[in-house]
Amino acid sequence: MLDRYSRQTLFGPIGKEGQEQLRTARVSIIGCGALGTVLANNLCRAGVGHLVIADRDYIELNNLQRQILFDEDDVAQHMPKAIAAANRLRRINSEVTIEPLVEDITADGIESLVQGSDLILDATDNFETRYIINDACVKYQRPWVYSGVIAAYGVTMNILPGQTACLRCVFPELPPPGSTPTCDTAGVLNGIVGAITGMASTEALKILLKSEQISHAMRWLDLWENSYESLEIPRQPSCPTCGEHQYTFLENASHASASLCGRNAVQVRNPNRIQGQQLNFAELSQRLQPVGTVNYNAYLLRFLVDGYDITLFPDARAIIKGTDDEQVARSVYARYIGM
Repeated sequence: MLDRYSRQTLFGPIGKEGQEQLRTARVSIIGCGALGTVLANNLCRAGVGHLVIADRDYIELNNLQRQILFDEDDVAQHMPKAIAAANRLRRINSEVTIEPLVEDITADGIESLVQGSDLILDATDNFETRYIINDACVKYQRPWVYSGVIAAYGVTMNILPGQTACLRCVFPELPPPGSTPTCDTAGVLNGIVGAITGMASTEALKILLKSEQISHAMRWLDLWENSYESLEIPRQPSCPTCGEHQYTFLENASHASASLCGRNAVQVRNPNRIQGQQLNFAELSQRLQPVGTVNYNAYLLRFLVDGYDITLFPDARAIIKGTDDEQVARSVYARYIGM
């Protein structure tokens, strides 16, 4: 094992003892797009012993410009991101346990994920999920690292419950839909992904090793404008989450559907699904074939009909491309899949 990590253990603040600490650590990465693939790659190669990778989506061609664990074969096979990432990471480092979750992380399931982790890394693409992460991590006193990138700009901040400001200290209210740009509307350079994840994954190692050098600041970087800022933001005693311990986002019920910003797609969940029950893709494929084009693998079923591209997962969750109207998407789902 030490040969693999020799250049890392030569670094004084880690050493052989620190490497053993990393081997026994468990980190959950929520999101496996640009940020998530690089974070997972860095921590897997660093020898963090158990990685949980949760992502709701599948791989598309436009992902390959910045999502480093995927290739054209993954696109052709219509692979879920979490599964493809796990397959690649296991080939990179067989000593690390990789646990892929093809799931949409919501208030329903995040508490067990947080409780079972030493550290949570944010690699999501929306603030709603980040607020749920923040609630759960503050509630269970788990550290997490907030990160985001857009265009050539990125930001990252360590959130250590009881020590640093939490997300709601910095952003008291959830930004209104459409008020912030996304990579689908403003683009994103792969260089900023590498820069921010380099900072975030190094902070992850510091947190796992309980280093005295952990950053308590929010840090901003713009590679195009050649700018860097760092500001330590104090905790807010009146913060609803870490000050008053009101877990508003965690306690809210999950929505049945959600528009995927910038993608002309809507995610739909079936509220009538029995917990733990999985769809039989073979049977469903036979039922759908007379009305559209169907193909499936072990992880998802894809159905093309009436200008809609429906990707269905075993838990009955679907991503419906071809509309950003949640009512229309639910109607399409009910018509062909059934509620």
